[in-house]
Amino acid sequence: MKDISWLKAQPIAHRGYHDMNREVWENTLSAFSRAAEAGFAIECDLQYTADSIPVVFHDDTTERLCGIRGDVRARTAGELGLMSVGGTKDKVPTLSQMLRLVNGRVPLVIELKGRRGDDEGFAAAVLDTLEGYKGQVALMSFDHWLLKDLKALDAPYPLGLTAEGAEPERFFVHEEAMQLGLDFISYFYGHLPNAFISKERALGHTIITWTVRDPQAQEHTFAHADQMTFEGFDPRETMIS
Repeated sequence: MKDISWLKAQPIAHRGYHDMNREVWENTLSAFSRAAEAGFAIECDLQYTADSIPVVFHDDTTERLCGIRGDVRARTAGELGLMSVGGTKDKVPTLSQMLRLVNGRVPLVIELKGRRGDDEGFAAAVLDTLEGYKGQVALMSFDHWLLKDLKALDAPYPLGLTAEGAEPERFFVHEEAMQLGLDFISYFYGHLPNAFISKERALGHTIITWTVRDPQAQEHTFAHADQMTFEGFDPRETMIS
């Protein structure tokens, strides 16, 4: 198991330190710059483009964030890079652009957004883009096939399962993923505590939560996990001693 004590060290800004998409939008260079300046770790999402380039974007389609209908994966990185996010000056960034901006100032917790049957080369493209980056990076996904691809490629970064669920039948699926030899879990805070997470924490796995939006959820996280992924408030004002 890799040493990922750094993953617990500071709150993780969900999709960057945005302002709930009022002026600073999620998964933009502005949100990442704001997080780095505040000293927060950064969580972000990756999608895979038509020209096989990882871009930082959450949704499968561009309508909610860019006001234009269409499949993200039907666009090239260049086309997406011309699209305004939320009508702001920010465009859809590539992973490379984000890495240049952050430049190792704060840790990155990167989630790969998979699409079964359409992910060939995705994991390899992410690892190729990260090669030579000097900062702390962890990779995670809901999608077991992408985690398997990352393991098969001997990814040198901590790998984590993104998951949710409070029902025992869900735990069997999660446990199957953990058999890959993963290092941490990012779990929905509202489904804690549960037997699966208690077991994995006892085995030494780091547990972070998503997505904490108020001090009450923050307190719940730190009763049952090691760190939180947050948005919508400043945890520096509510940190629990």
